[in-house]
Amino acid sequence: MSRSESRTAAAMKSGNGRRTCEFQLLRYVPDAVRNEYVHIGVILREHGSAAPASVKFTRDWRRVRCMDAEADIPLLESMEGELRRRLENDPDGRLMRLLDESLSLSLQMTEPKAYLAESLPAGMEELMRLYVEPPPRDRGQRLSGLAAIQAKMRTEFERVGVWDLLRKKIAASEYTRPGDPLRIDMGYRPNGVIRMFHAVSLEPGVEMAKVLAFSAAGLRAGVERIERAQLELTAIVEPAARLGATDEEPERLQMYRFGVETMEEHNIRVLTTSDLGRVADSARRELKV
Repeated sequence: MSRSESRTAAAMKSGNGRRTCEFQLLRYVPDAVRNEYVHIGVILREHGSAAPASVKFTRDWRRVRCMDAEADIPLLESMEGELRRRLENDPDGRLMRLLDESLSLSLQMTEPKAYLAESLPAGMEELMRLYVEPPPRDRGQRLSGLAAIQAKMRTEFERVGVWDLLRKKIAASEYTRPGDPLRIDMGYRPNGVIRMFHAVSLEPGVEMAKVLAFSAAGLRAGVERIERAQLELTAIVEPAARLGATDEEPERLQMYRFGVETMEEHNIRVLTTSDLGRVADSARRELKV
């Protein structure tokens, strides 16, 4: 028995007043022949409850990328929302059938195991910590740059319950011309306006800002032509202070301002990660969640 399984068993033995549940782990298996895998998520269900099973995937994909550098992370992320929707419409709880029907061969599920939880949210967090998330020594390197902005965007939109309603990884080529490699992180359409949000890190320089600025006019024209709607394009950047872009570092501050102003000159709204709470709240109201 592994250390994490021992801890789970110990929790069960001392679980007075806890809820009787069962859990299953989701594994990413890039090569079925070698049968190497990494846990990426948890499914948790309470016995005797009419509520659907809960599902949660990791937000830290570094271990997946280490195992498979070509892993399709956006596809794996989309599977979480798809599986959650199917579980909500599955009164009989036939999880194996659901996975067989809706998930790829690279994703496998373990056999159910008993588990006692103080509550479903607390149980989910404990199981994610025990089996899925990398141990503290592996998390020493804090997310930075683009990954940090994208993680914050997802966290805030999930907080207000609209993440699964957003369109993700929007191909610019749908609106510009074939071969355009740009993919806008996410967006949604409230009424006659399409709002798109794209993470732009100014930590490594201004190249990402210049790419988005170059693409803005073509995107806007394509959206008006194809969708018959106006485009509001928003870039999400780090706060200047987080990058050390202060008066004490004039060169870094000038670079930061250049990146922001370049995007604004092309009618791109520029906000920082500090504004994301307000942005997510607005999305919740507009999507009527």
